[in-house]
Amino acid sequence: MEETKVVDNKSEQTKSSSAKKNKKSKNGLLGKIGAVITKIGDFFTGVKAEFGKIIWPTKDDVIKQTTAVVAVSIICCALIAVLDYVFEYGMNFITSIF
Repeated sequence: MEETKVVDNKSEQTKSSSAKKNKKSKNGLLGKIGAVITKIGDFFTGVKAEFGKIIWPTKDDVIKQTTAVVAVSIICCALIAVLDYVFEYGMNFITSIF
C-alpha cells in the first residue's frame, strides 16, 4: 500500500514548493548560461570556417575593378552635369516666356 502524506499547514507546503522552484531556477539559469556560451562558441567556429573560404582577389583584379569604378563614376558625373545644364537652360527659357 502507498502512504499518503497529509499536510495541514499550507505554509509548509508553500516553503517546500518554493525551495523546489529555487533549486530548479538555479539549475535552469546555469543551463541557460551554458547554452548561450555554447552558441557563442559555435558562432565563432562558424566565422572561422567561413573566413577560410574567402577567395581574395589578386592585385591585378583590384586595379582593374578600381579603374572601372572610377571610369563609370566620371561618366555618371559628366552625364549629371550635362543634364543639369540642359534643365537649367530649359527652366530659364520657360520662365523668360512668362
